[in-house]
Amino acid sequence: MTFKIALNFEDGVTRFIDCNASETVADAAYRQGVNVPIDCRDGACGACKCKAESGKYELGFYIDDAMSEEEASLGYVLTCQMNPKSDCVVNVPASSEVCKIRHATLTAAVAEVRQLSPSTISLVLQGDGIRKLAFLPGQYANLEVPGTAQTRAYSFSAMPVEGKVSFLIRNVPNGLMSGYLTGNAQPGDSIKLAGPIGSFYLRDVVRPVLMLAGGTGLAPFLAMLDKLVASGGSAHPVHLIYGVNTDADVVELDRLDAFKAALPNFSYDVCVVADDSNWPKKGYVTAHIEPAHLNEGEVDIYLCGPPPMVEAVAHDLRQRKVEPKSFHYEKFAASV
Repeated sequence: MTFKIALNFEDGVTRFIDCNASETVADAAYRQGVNVPIDCRDGACGACKCKAESGKYELGFYIDDAMSEEEASLGYVLTCQMNPKSDCVVNVPASSEVCKIRHATLTAAVAEVRQLSPSTISLVLQGDGIRKLAFLPGQYANLEVPGTAQTRAYSFSAMPVEGKVSFLIRNVPNGLMSGYLTGNAQPGDSIKLAGPIGSFYLRDVVRPVLMLAGGTGLAPFLAMLDKLVASGGSAHPVHLIYGVNTDADVVELDRLDAFKAALPNFSYDVCVVADDSNWPKKGYVTAHIEPAHLNEGEVDIYLCGPPPMVEAVAHDLRQRKVEPKSFHYEKFAASV
C-alpha cells in the first residue's frame, strides 16, 4: 500500500511524496529526490526530527537523546523511523531551499472565466498537469499573468476534479490579472502555475472549528469544505462566517448550501458591512461571533482576509479573554 505524505517546509513550500507502508518517510523522500534533514538513519541523532501534523504512523527504534517520550506524545517524529499507516502531513523544520526543493510548476489551460459579481471572478484551469497536482485544502499557487512575466497569488477554491481546479479572484480596478480575465481571456489560453504554497491549510478536525472569511478569502474555505465532504464529514461543529462589503459582493451561496446539505455539522452565516444591506446580519465578522462558536476556547479558528480583519479578530479575542486551541490565518491584499 502507498500513502501520500505532504512535507511542509518552514518557508511555506509543500512537496508531496509517495511512501510505501514498508519504508520510512526519510527513505521515501530521498528516493524521490527530496533532501529532508537526516544524519544517522538509526534513530540516534535527532537530526530528522519533524512534527506530524496529521495522519497515522508507527515509529521504530529511537533513543531518548534523539527524541523524548514527551515529544513523541506531542506528535514529533523521526522520519528515519516513521512508517506511515495513512496519508500524513509532516512539518519539516528547514527551508525548501536548504532541502533543494523548488515549487512544482506546470502549464494549464483556461477552461472557464465567470464574473460572479462586480468584485469577484471565478477562474477554472484544466490540463494533464492539474490531474497530477496535489495540495492541502487552504493552500495557494502563483499564477503567471498571460503575456507578462508577473505572477499573482490565489488560493485554490476547490480540490481538483477531473483535471480541473478553480480560483476566486478579486476584480481589482486596473489590476493586471483582473484586466486579463475581464478583457482578453479565452478558453484554451495557457497559464503557468507554481505551487502549492502556504501554511494555511485544514488540519485534522478534532474539535469545533470556526472559519472566518473576508471577501475572496472565502476561496480556501471552499476547498476545505470540499475536502471534508470527500473525507466523510466532521464529527464536530464547523461554522463559517463570511463577511463582505456590499450585497453585490456575496457569491458562491449555491456551493455553501450544498455543503450544508452534505455536512450535517456545518453551518454558515453571511454578514454585510454596508448600512443599506438587505441581509439580516450587518456589520463586520466580529459582531457575529457567538460565544457558542468559541466553545470557551476549545476551538480551532481559521481566518482568511485582509490585514485589518486579521487584526480586528485578534483584538476581539483578547477583549473576550478567549484563547483558542489554535488560530491559523492568511492575510492578503489586492494586487494591481
